[in-house]
Amino acid sequence: MNQSEALAVVREQLTERRYIHTLGVMETAVKLAERYDVDIKKAELAAIFHDYAKFRPKEEMKAIIINESMSVHLLEANTELWHAPVGAFLVEKEVGLTDEDILNAIRYHTSGRPGMSSLEKVIYVADYIEPGRKFPGVEEVRELAEQDLDKALLQALKNTISFLISKNQRVFPDTLYTYNELVLGGNINE
Repeated sequence: MNQSEALAVVREQLTERRYIHTLGVMETAVKLAERYDVDIKKAELAAIFHDYAKFRPKEEMKAIIINESMSVHLLEANTELWHAPVGAFLVEKEVGLTDEDILNAIRYHTSGRPGMSSLEKVIYVADYIEPGRKFPGVEEVRELAEQDLDKALLQALKNTISFLISKNQRVFPDTLYTYNELVLGGNINE
């Protein structure tokens, strides 16, 4: 599937504002992929489809989470996380994209996970720093992304965790595990 075909498919699923966001994530993901020697085509497709399920009804997403035996923690989490794993499922079923690397990048772009591939990190960070994003801390992550993908990911996770805690919201376990892995993995603090 080429870029224009993928964009045509995803455009049907998104609002105009979310489609513009998706274009920003795509451009950012391609730049990060080039910088960090990640498959550019996979980064492009994962970025295009990362929010495929964003506007699906909550009831539909909940049913998919249950029927497909996805993590029970998802049902306890903020529903904003649901579109990522559900999106990976739907992209495979409805679009026919079966590349597991791309599907995992879609699946974990909101939560992260321990053992993230470089492609998964690229999509997570690209979604966080795309040019349309404007919130406290995003500039620091943009600067870090120019130098070190892991440091950018770690700062994005820190910002997300701090924001959730400040709002008395749950932090999804995989997000904490990802943060801990990066901190404990060494050389991140150098």
